[in-house]
Amino acid sequence: MSIRILLNPINREIFAEKGDILLHRLQEEGIHVEALCGGKGLCGKCRVILDKGKVEKRSLLPDKLLSHEELESSYYLACMVRLIEDCEFTIPLESRVENPKILISSELDIPEIKPAVKKYLLESRPAESSNLLLSYRRLKIKDYSGAPPRVPENVYDKINELNDDTLTITVSRTNGFPEVINVEAGDTLGESYGLAIDIGTTTIVVVLVDLNTGEILGKGSGMNKQITYGEDLVTRTAIARDEKGLKKLQKVVVDSINEVVSKIYEKTGITPLQVSETSVGANTVMNHLFAGLESGYLEIANVEVSRDPIIKKAGKLGLNVNPEGYVYCVPNVSRFLGGDAIGDVIASEMHKSENMSLMVDLGTNGEIVFGNNKWLFSCSCASGPAFEGEGVRHGMRAAIGGIDHVEIDDKTKKAKITTIGDAPAKGICGSGLIDLVAEVFRVGVIDFSGKFVPGMPYVRDGKWGLEYLVVPAEETEIGKDIVLTQADLDYVIDSKAAACGAVTVLMKKLKIDIYDTKNIYLAGAFGTYTDMKNATLLGIFPEFPNGEYHPLGNGSLSGAFATLISVDKRREAVEVARNMVYIDLLVDLEFIDEYSKALYLPGEKEYFPSYTKT
Repeated sequence: MSIRILLNPINREIFAEKGDILLHRLQEEGIHVEALCGGKGLCGKCRVILDKGKVEKRSLLPDKLLSHEELESSYYLACMVRLIEDCEFTIPLESRVENPKILISSELDIPEIKPAVKKYLLESRPAESSNLLLSYRRLKIKDYSGAPPRVPENVYDKINELNDDTLTITVSRTNGFPEVINVEAGDTLGESYGLAIDIGTTTIVVVLVDLNTGEILGKGSGMNKQITYGEDLVTRTAIARDEKGLKKLQKVVVDSINEVVSKIYEKTGITPLQVSETSVGANTVMNHLFAGLESGYLEIANVEVSRDPIIKKAGKLGLNVNPEGYVYCVPNVSRFLGGDAIGDVIASEMHKSENMSLMVDLGTNGEIVFGNNKWLFSCSCASGPAFEGEGVRHGMRAAIGGIDHVEIDDKTKKAKITTIGDAPAKGICGSGLIDLVAEVFRVGVIDFSGKFVPGMPYVRDGKWGLEYLVVPAEETEIGKDIVLTQADLDYVIDSKAAACGAVTVLMKKLKIDIYDTKNIYLAGAFGTYTDMKNATLLGIFPEFPNGEYHPLGNGSLSGAFATLISVDKRREAVEVARNMVYIDLLVDLEFIDEYSKALYLPGEKEYFPSYTKT
C-alpha cells in the first residue's frame, strides 16, 4: 500500500512505499531541496518540517546539525527520514532550491561567422541505385565544394519521400567529415540555428543562435537538477560509478537542458528540427556525465584526460534538437580543468597577449591559469562552494533575498546589508559572504587567525560556539537570526587558503612576483559582483599592484558561443587545451606549504605588502 505525502507550501502530493527515504522520493519527483552532501546527513541543508504523521530516523547523529528550537518544532533532515505512514511536510524557505540570479556574459565578437554546419540547395535528387554509397556521391548540391557528404539512411529516405521541387539539405563537418544531417522541403537557407550551452555544476544557461548571422535569438537559464543528488562533483562521480547511476545523472542533466530549451522554443517559434548544431562549455566531470561517459577514472590523481573535444549525436544524448545534429563539447585539459576554463581563456584572449595575465574562475572548483601568447600554466583547487554562498550556516545562492553586500560600522560593529531585489534577507550569497568576512576582520571582530574576539559587539555564544549577528530574526524573511558562526569562518578561510595557495604555488613555480602580472581576468558571478578590495583583504588571491582587473562574465558560455559559430575558434580551443601545462595540486608538496601559509588573514607579506602589518 502506497504512502501519501503532502508537501507545503507547494501544494504537491506524492506517493512512496513504506521504508522509502524522503529525500530520494523528492529527488525522483523533481522537487528540489538543498542537499550539499548528497544525502549523507553531513550538511544539514535538506530541512523539512513534519506537520502530520509519523516517520522513522535513519540515524540520530545528524540531529546535531539542528538547533534545539528546530528539533522542538519538528524539523527533520529529509535524507534521514524513513517513511512509514501517510504524512504532511512543509519545505521551509531555506531548504528550497530556487532559480538563482544568472549572469549571462556579453558574447564574443567573432570576426567571421564560420559554423561547422551549412545549408545548401539540392540541385537534383539522387539517382536510383542499389548501391547507396554510389547514390550519395551522385547528389548534386548547389555551391557545395569538398568531399561528397555521407548521408544517413533515414535522411536518404526522406530525400526520396519529399515531393517538393526545391529541397534544402544541412551539411555538418563537426565530426571531421561532411555529413547530410537534415533535408527540408523548400528553400530554408535563411533558417539555420544552433544552441550554445553552459552546463554548470549548479546552473544551466542556454542561448539560441542564428548560425547565418551569429545573432542571439533567445536566452534561458535554470537549475542543473543533478544538485539534488549532491552539489559537489566527487559525490556525483561516486553515483556515476555504476551504469545505472550514470544513466540517471545523464538523463537528469539533459532533462534540465531540455526544460530551458523548450521555453526558448516557445518564445522564438523555432522548432527542434531547425536546430542543427550544439556547442557545450562545462567542467570535465559535467562533460563526462552529460555525454554519458564513464567518469570514475577522474578520481585518480595525475590521470591523463583526453584533450580532444567530445563529439556526440544529439539523438544519442536525448537533447531536444535535430537528432542527427552533432553536439560539440569544448575540450578538457585535466580531471579538474575542463572546457569551461578553456572558454574563459578564449573569452579573455590572454593566450594572444604578450603581457603576463592571470585568469581565475572560482566556484565549487577553482580554476587558475597564468600565461601569455607563448605559454599557459594552470591548476585547479577544491575551493568548495563557499564563494557561491554554500556550505555555511545561512549561505544561499544568488537569488532574491540573498545578502549580496555588507559593510560594518567601525565603532558600533553593526552590519549594514543590501540584498538582491531589495527583499528581506533570506541568507548570505557569495559576494555578501566575502564582504562579511573581510569586514569582520577589518573592524577587529575576528583576529588574523580567523577567530572571533570575545566581548565584541554582536558577538555572542551560539550552539556552535561564538557567532556574529548579521541580521536579527524580525528583519529577515525566514524568521530566524542570520549569523556568521565560527564554523562558517573556518570553512571560508579554508576555501580562501585553497584558492590563494593555488595562485601562489604557480607563482613560485614560474618564479614571478605580484608585480609581474598585468591583467587579472575574473570569471563568473565572482568576478562580476565581488568587491575586489575585500577579496584581497580576505586573501583569496594576492594583491597585484600593476594589474588591471577584468570581469569576464560567463566565460564558459562565451566559449560555447564562440565554438558554435566559428570553426576557427574550435581549432583555437583545441590548441589552447593541448598546449596548456597542468599541475595536479593533490600530489604537489609545494601546495601544502602555500596553503598552510594562506590560512592566516590576509596571508604572507610578500603577497600582501599593503595589507600586512610590519
